[in-house]
Amino acid sequence: MDLSRYLDHTLLKPNAGISDIRNLCDEAKKYGFFSVCVNPFWVKDCKRFLKNSGVKICAVVGFPLGANKTETKALETRVAVKDGADELDMVINIGALKSGNLKGLYEDIRSVVKSAAKRPVKAIIETCYLTAKEKVTVVKLAAKAGASFIKTSTGFGNGGAAQSDIRLIRKTAGGNIKIKAAGGIRSRRKALALISAGADRIGSSAGTDMMRRTGKRGRAF
Repeated sequence: MDLSRYLDHTLLKPNAGISDIRNLCDEAKKYGFFSVCVNPFWVKDCKRFLKNSGVKICAVVGFPLGANKTETKALETRVAVKDGADELDMVINIGALKSGNLKGLYEDIRSVVKSAAKRPVKAIIETCYLTAKEKVTVVKLAAKAGASFIKTSTGFGNGGAAQSDIRLIRKTAGGNIKIKAAGGIRSRRKALALISAGADRIGSSAGTDMMRRTGKRGRAF
């Protein structure tokens, strides 16, 4: 298995500058990562830096709290697509879920899916804030709304990806939706454990460290 092809090479720090973004893209090309994951402001620059490389561009939407208005998330998605985003990682409205407003939550996810114009949308559910029942509810609802992935975490919450959550999502969704594990994944061992549990993609800012320990193309096993 080529670990590098599971990795979304991530830089979402508020103090990241253009040189950091260029370096992110250079590393993604060097190691053959699946994508770079960045704030929407940087999508155009990533498009330029990654030209003809085959590395995808993932933009976050409603990041990191998910409490934006649905119309704002839809507009943010359309602009990111126009700028060159290939995938969108959107934070769900956690407050709507906690309040039992499932109609509003569905419309929030669905609006981003529609605005993404058939590009993959990953619904970030921030597992650290949810009960097991809420996780099951939002996984089913996100799949119904057309999300391509469930993503566990933003990396800005009080917890990150856990194998137990990956297994619960897989059990709930079956093959109807893919899973991106993210948040606190800084070692090859943890990444592989999450993949073994059922993750289809790994979001991490430590991808280069993982590759340096496994060889340029990240052969894991």
